[in-house]
Amino acid sequence: MNILKIGAALTMMAGSAFADGHASGDAANGETLFARQCVACHVVADASGEVLAGRNARVGPNLFGIAGRTAGTIEGFRYGDAIIVAGEGGAVFDEATFVAYVMDPTAWLREITDDARARSKMSFKVRSDSDAADIYAYLATFAAEGAEEEEEAAQ
Repeated sequence: MNILKIGAALTMMAGSAFADGHASGDAANGETLFARQCVACHVVADASGEVLAGRNARVGPNLFGIAGRTAGTIEGFRYGDAIIVAGEGGAVFDEATFVAYVMDPTAWLREITDDARARSKMSFKVRSDSDAADIYAYLATFAAEGAEEEEEAAQ
């Protein structure tokens, strides 16, 4: 139990080390996994609303720009209380945090919030850390593309 708390603390302290789009996973495999496992609940849509991945699902939050985003902060999405508390406590979705969360959302929330009653609305669990890292690598490509587009528009 203490090992998990230490791991959660280190994850939070790591901040957004991979927020700039660098990820250790295989983005091509992540795209395949996203199409099989995530699209039922999630979409990746840019600021204009263009769906870049998924089928415009609305059960889970939009995953555009998740790399480096504070947990529970998409405007207008109805998050569960525990993920909001995690975000208020400084939880940011870098690669390590994302992997830990998607492998067992409720356990991660319970550790990060130190609340044995915390529950995640996400019931699905990614089965392996390599699959989770691949999904993160795929999603991180959208953050990198979005940042480039924003830079070009600002010039």
